Amino acid sequence: MTLTVKDLSGGYGQLTVIQNISFTIQPGELTAFIGLNGSGKSTTINHLIGLLAPKTGSIVLNDVSMVMDPIAYKKQIAYVPEQPVLYEELNLEEHIQFMINIYQLDSAETWEEAHRLLKIFRLDDKLNWFPTHFSKGMRQKVMIVMAFITNADLFIIDEPFLGLDVIAVNDLLALIDEKKAAGASFLITTHVMSTLRAHADKFIYLEDGQIAASGSMEEIKDQVPALLIGEADV
Repeated sequence: MTLTVKDLSGGYGQLTVIQNISFTIQPGELTAFIGLNGSGKSTTINHLIGLLAPKTGSIVLNDVSMVMDPIAYKKQIAYVPEQPVLYEELNLEEHIQFMINIYQLDSAETWEEAHRLLKIFRLDDKLNWFPTHFSKGMRQKVMIVMAFITNADLFIIDEPFLGLDVIAVNDLLALIDEKKAAGASFLITTHVMSTLRAHADKFIYLEDGQIAASGSMEEIKDQVPALLIGEADV
């Protein structure tokens, strides 16, 4: 799996938010997007998942272009948004079955994996619960389970640690490492590097809609505001 983003520029209507963004993500690689609010992280994500059309540039995943074949492109991606999006009329079991149907997954094998993940995130006794009964953190866990039961080549996760308790954060990081070892790739946005420091292969620092620095922690830390790194890492 290789994601190639080349000279990507775009935004909302006449407003250009990101300019000339170029990067690649290789199989089994985790790239972390960092930057202050308004730097262009979410706008870039919205282009990568197809919510926004590029003004210029290209997005290609496994030789499949977002513009030329958006359906085939999107089938390779699992996305976890910053704010959980669940259907209020569906219970947890129905949400999982919905994902199985959408991604055309093997039902028996996927349910076996779903039960494993539900147990990890302590949701295994809540299959009959509806979203109205879930806390913010529990909704986030549901979104994570729904994404991780897929066979996606690329996982795009926007601020995954917000709302999660410490145990859930560690469980998620373990699952990320597990998927990486199997060849899946990740693009994760975060405001603080320290949580991902031991797991990310590369950091991309966005500033004013452009890539201001990229590379390992050691390569970019002198170019990134200390508040993004954390006092312990400076």
